[in-house]
Amino acid sequence: EMIIGGGMAFTFKKVLNDMKIGASIFDDKGAALVPQIMEKAKAKNVKIHLPVDFVVADKFAADAKTQLCTEKDGIPDGWMGLDHGPESAKNFSEVIKRAKCIVWNGPSGVFEFDAFSKGTKAV
Repeated sequence: EMIIGGGMAFTFKKVLNDMKIGASIFDDKGAALVPQIMEKAKAKNVKIHLPVDFVVADKFAADAKTQLCTEKDGIPDGWMGLDHGPESAKNFSEVIKRAKCIVWNGPSGVFEFDAFSKGTKAV
C-alpha cells in the first residue's frame, strides 16, 4: 500500500478524478507521469491511497481563513489545500497500522502553521 499526500496529492486528484483543486500546487510535468504510476501500482498489486478531504486556506499564511473541503466538492477557486482533513487522517492511520515498512517523504500539511499541522501530526 502507498499513501500519496501533501502537495503531490493535488496533481493526482486533478489527473485521476478531475477534482477542482483551486490554487493548490499542481505539477504539470508530474501530471504526465500519474497514469504510468497508477498502471505500475496496479501491475504490482499496490493500492494507492489519496486524501478524501482537505483543510484549505485563502492564502499561504498562519492567519489564513480556513475551511474543510471534500473531494466530492473540490477546492474553490482562489483557495489552496494545505493539509489533509480528519477523514483522510483516519484512513491513512489505518494504512500505517498495517505497514511493515514506512518510507516517509515529508509532511502532508504545512506543519509550520498550526492550522495546517493537524493532518501530519495525526498520522
